Amino acid sequence: MAGKFELKKIAGGKFVFNLKAANGRVILTGETYQSKAAALGGIDSVKKNARGDANFERKVSKRSEPYFVLRAANKEIIGTSEMYSSPATMEDGIASVKANAAGASVEDLTG
Repeated sequence: MAGKFELKKIAGGKFVFNLKAANGRVILTGETYQSKAAALGGIDSVKKNARGDANFERKVSKRSEPYFVLRAANKEIIGTSEMYSSPATMEDGIASVKANAAGASVEDLTG
């Protein structure tokens, strides 16, 4: 089973997506979008930009937890990871996004 994007409608009529690995775990959460079309564009951007390691920015939270953001070619953030317990598990998360994003299907849960 491959990874998939889940597209959801949230409060205020806005849209967000999650990229899930084959095991169902969320590995990347997209930014909030004003329209469904913009969110689908964000998904396309993740698929394209997840290929390049330079697009992943490794960060550390205020609580010293490693996490990463994925940036588009224009340097805008298009997705953020969960908080990880170690730099090694964060790198595993990046590898999972790289492996899953390009071929992931889109499940539209916007109803």
